[in-house]
Amino acid sequence: MKRKIACICETAFDIDVPESVDLDETPDALNEVMDGTFLSYTCPGCGKIHKPEFPVTIVWPSKSLILEVLPETERGAYYRRKKDGPGSSAVISFPEMAERLAVIRDGLEPVVIEALKYYMLSKAQQNYPDREISMWYQKKEGDLLEFHLHGIREGEVAVSRIPWALYEKNFQDYKKNPRSELFSSLRIRSYISVQNLMRPEELM
Repeated sequence: MKRKIACICETAFDIDVPESVDLDETPDALNEVMDGTFLSYTCPGCGKIHKPEFPVTIVWPSKSLILEVLPETERGAYYRRKKDGPGSSAVISFPEMAERLAVIRDGLEPVVIEALKYYMLSKAQQNYPDREISMWYQKKEGDLLEFHLHGIREGEVAVSRIPWALYEKNFQDYKKNPRSELFSSLRIRSYISVQNLMRPEELM
């Protein structure tokens, strides 16, 4: 799909934005998502790199995944939406897309990862009530899950490593009672995110 970008150098240029990307057919796209170069465009006038967020569907047949990716600017519209596409799940923003694909890549359950983030973010906000803190899953390494926290100290990223046993305990809790208050609160239709609990004002 053709889109137009306006650069701060006053150059306007057209770009091609795919409506969907198949990760089995274009495996390099997964690496681009992870390194932040996915759907980035260079201004022909000044060389500035633009990373706009446009709606895109990520298809990963080997993982049975259809992921509807929406820009952060459409968060409110998503909450007002009545239903999602058949068989798809949703994320809002490219950072959430990258995180969800890392979770799926590592064979983890998204709602359990979001539950762990909720526990840790709640603790972090108690300790730093005046900070806007975000947390992102990175990878599984041995028997540890690595998360990055942004916002505790300006310009720094805090690394938190969670033992696999804690993930497994929460996974078993989810299997036993997937409709518990926490797990249900993390989900709005197919959108599973700690944002549904940490930003309740946007649900109004």
